[in-house]
This record gives sequence, structure tokens and C-alpha cells, in this order.
Amino acid sequence: MNFIINTSSMIPIYEQIVDQIKVCIRDGKLKENDILPSVRALSKELKISALTVKKAYDSLESEGFVITVHGKGTYIAATNKELLLEEQKKELEKDLDLAIQKGRRYGIHDDDIRELFELILEG
Repeated sequence: MNFIINTSSMIPIYEQIVDQIKVCIRDGKLKENDILPSVRALSKELKISALTVKKAYDSLESEGFVITVHGKGTYIAATNKELLLEEQKKELEKDLDLAIQKGRRYGIHDDDIRELFELILEG
């Protein structure tokens, strides 16, 4: 499993880890009972604090995506991939709504917002 951490991003590192694990679960790269790297191993691999990795794992556990067995490791829990996708879509929808509202506050017309959105999608 290769995590990509962007240290210049406004998104906290632990959230980047959480998001990437969720994507791996949704895409089937991580399945029920798969073991995640230990906190120490992942922190060493990513060259980040073990506390950051622990925070990511704790967040995933509180959301029901992983189960930690003391002394044995952190495992992927049974998850509903469709529910996860819907959750992610809902979160994206909120972000897009905020962007649209911001554009409207700036006086940008909806057609221009759509055009910007299309340009961004094209990459």
C-alpha cells in the first residue's frame, strides 16, 4: 500500500491517510480482515509522527472502518462499499455547494461557474 502525503496541503496528514484508506476499501484494494501496517511501521515509512498515524487509525476505528486488536494490529472491518461511496459523494457535494455559493457571492454567473468546473475536470 502506497500512501501519498502532501505536506504542503491544507488537509491534515491524518485526514489524507484516512481518505486514502477509505478509497482503497471502496475500490476493493483493502478487504475485510486485511491488516494495515503497524503505527510504527507506517510512521517510519511516511517519515511522520506515530501519533499522526495513530490519530488516523483511531478516526477510522470510530467510523467503523477498522478494528484494532491490542497486540495484534489493525484490521479492515466489514464495510458497505455503496454506503461509503454515498458518504464520500455527500461530502463532495457539500464542498461543491460551498464553491458555488462563493462564486455567486463574487458575482460570477452560473454559466461561468459551470465553465470553470468543466475546465477543472479536464485537468
